[in-house]
Amino acid sequence: MSSRAHSSARHGRRSQRGLRIPAIAAGVATVAALGAAWAGTQTLRSPGSTAASAAASASASVEARSRTELAPGTVFVPPADPSSAPATPSASAPAPASPAVARGSAAASPSPAGPKPGSAAEAAPAAKPKPAASAPKTTAKAAFAPGYDSAADGRQALDAALRAAAADGKQVLLDFGANWCGNCKAADKVFGQPATNALLNDSYHLVKIDIGSQNSANFSILRKYSSGGGSYKMPVLIVLSPPGTVRTDTHQSGNPALTADGLGSFLRQWS
Repeated sequence: MSSRAHSSARHGRRSQRGLRIPAIAAGVATVAALGAAWAGTQTLRSPGSTAASAAASASASVEARSRTELAPGTVFVPPADPSSAPATPSASAPAPASPAVARGSAAASPSPAGPKPGSAAEAAPAAKPKPAASAPKTTAKAAFAPGYDSAADGRQALDAALRAAAADGKQVLLDFGANWCGNCKAADKVFGQPATNALLNDSYHLVKIDIGSQNSANFSILRKYSSGGGSYKMPVLIVLSPPGTVRTDTHQSGNPALTADGLGSFLRQWS
């Protein structure tokens, strides 16, 4: 009797174990399914996030590429995007006035009253006032500031220089460079010397524009006066006439020697 009871108990335990195994297998399958679903959502998200991170990485690496892959003192300026150019508005000419309206307005305007012939007012012309003596013009000597301000508005500075040049007849010297550029630092050292600085003050309005921090607005100014794009050896020195016409561009002609003699000769040649 006891052996039968023990046998029944063993059989019951085997049955319970047989029931637990499928339940465990079902639980494992459920966890695997949830894991696959989570991986699928990550896969669906990954293309957009990967594209965004790739774009950010490409943008951030432009300056690094300009320092490593290109020659020292050279910056890469991407070509202009034609799709970003603003559309030129077409100005419509005003409609001509009707002849009848013109005749009517002419008839309605009274004739100016003038002095009668032979009157005293006609005989004695008014005395012209004497012009006041003007004070002699003095040219302020601007202190040279080395380096390039990455936060400055290059277009605003250029417009101000062109207005000043139109008033006094000086040339405008555009100096495109970067604070990390060794050649730009060498040129700044010479520009700060008294003799060279005197040449700058006497004949030029100097505008220093930063192109080392990947400022797209400053790139646009450079492309406007030095067409093309691609690799530019800094500093890029461009001389503009008072109306804004390019007289010389060292991206095309090559830089002078960045010495007192070389830059002094360059400034005297285009002054």
